[in-house]
Amino acid sequence: MSRIIRVSLLILALAGFGEADAQSPNNRLKANGMELDVTGLKQAMLGSWESIAPEVRPGAAKNADGTLKPFYLKRAFKYLAADHFELEIINSADPYGAVPLALIRIGGHMLWQGGHPIAPGAQKVNFVADEAYEVTPLAQGFADLLNKVAAAGYAPWAVNTPQSIFGKDFVPFGLKEGTNFMEYDLVYLRGDLLFWGARNIDGRGFDTEQNRPTNLQIPLVRK
Repeated sequence: MSRIIRVSLLILALAGFGEADAQSPNNRLKANGMELDVTGLKQAMLGSWESIAPEVRPGAAKNADGTLKPFYLKRAFKYLAADHFELEIINSADPYGAVPLALIRIGGHMLWQGGHPIAPGAQKVNFVADEAYEVTPLAQGFADLLNKVAAAGYAPWAVNTPQSIFGKDFVPFGLKEGTNFMEYDLVYLRGDLLFWGARNIDGRGFDTEQNRPTNLQIPLVRK
């Protein structure tokens, strides 16, 4: 979830969530006319997962030559009982994660949507941020930016001071008051490697079914 050295552009690209209505989790789903049992997959996913190293994503912002600006992040993910999840993302200004800019914490539910054709056992999953959404500036430049573009309804933004943006207007991420946001993603488990979907190379977020990823992202490893 980011961007920078022009902090705002990287952070904007991180939030690929699109509004969606919640639905009840289901252990048996249909894909290609066949019923799939995902109970074993859910059981195997329980626990904590983290990035192997800092990761790169195509951003939504462009360089002067038209190429997409990259943004860098590390993920820490927990899959919990009853399809709850917790996600922490640290966005950095550099590919080695030496200059952290922002910490984003998200909590919510995973909605299972059936099999994904990318690999046997892969599943379409919608991540819905319906429990928590929090931002902590880790660099003064990002705090200064938020005090310009996201001051209304918030205390002054300060380094290492988290604020909840859950259910509120938050211009940098395009969040609107009273809505929950969602990513149309995928998951694929292979041993102790947990894959999500690779970001679209043109910078599109996973904000619609049509934009759901078609390839695998670099995996998380079991913590």
